[in-house]
Amino acid sequence: MKDISIPVVVGPGSQPENPDDLNMAFMEMPQGMSTYEMPQVPEPEDAAHLSQGLMRARALLDALRDYRAGMPARVIELDGLDEQNLVFMDQLLGEGEVSVKCGAPLDALIQESVLAGVWRVRYLDSAGEVVRDTVEVADVPGLVREQTFRDSQTRLDTGSLEIPENVYNAPPLLAEIADKLPEYRPGNEPHIINLSLLPHTEEDLLFLADVLRIGPVVILSRGYGNCRISSTGTRNLWWVQYFNSQETLILNTLEISDVPEVACAADEDIQDSAQRLAEILSLYA
Repeated sequence: MKDISIPVVVGPGSQPENPDDLNMAFMEMPQGMSTYEMPQVPEPEDAAHLSQGLMRARALLDALRDYRAGMPARVIELDGLDEQNLVFMDQLLGEGEVSVKCGAPLDALIQESVLAGVWRVRYLDSAGEVVRDTVEVADVPGLVREQTFRDSQTRLDTGSLEIPENVYNAPPLLAEIADKLPEYRPGNEPHIINLSLLPHTEEDLLFLADVLRIGPVVILSRGYGNCRISSTGTRNLWWVQYFNSQETLILNTLEISDVPEVACAADEDIQDSAQRLAEILSLYA
């Protein structure tokens, strides 16, 4: 992936020009949300040929029951399944709210299933063909947590930057990022810079993107509206953008964290997924 589209928001954000003349503006709330629907799977009398798929589904259930957020991902291989068993796994998993595209050098497509914390991870070759097909149980896929910043820059040298004449507000933001990055450790509270509340121009944003560089991972989380999470080429730094259901950018932030929390499944979600999968598999007991 060579491109990250950064919607531009210019002006003074939400701060009134005259503090004594406050006009309250209510943000339009997004409409619609995704809800869980029971996967449509074959009836028990039609499942005699699905022993391999059911074996992997039961291994998935065991992994869900044992997993806790922050643990390494539990991986279940789907390579070797015949077409009917693979279709069964497709039906069982469905598509959830979070999708991930990992560009070079990671090269993978990731889709959360309808079971939160269960991810379909397909690894691609240089021609875009699937070379490995897996299911992972994790709060966030292992490839994202462990490999996103493998080739990233680890620090920002703001002292050597050449600032264009039409860039005004990006330099102090870069100085803040350069100051906070060395302090961050996995598990720390994220440090968030809310660009929506700060004055900036299109040139400021383009300069920020150029200095921070473009990373290989883009995460799209769909719920109330969309959240687009783009990795940068700077270690532990993400560009997080929230859109309402009309695709209007409503919040634009930079976040220093290992993975933004909005992209991660919580323990209670994973436990709920285990209960739902157990209910489904009870049909085949």
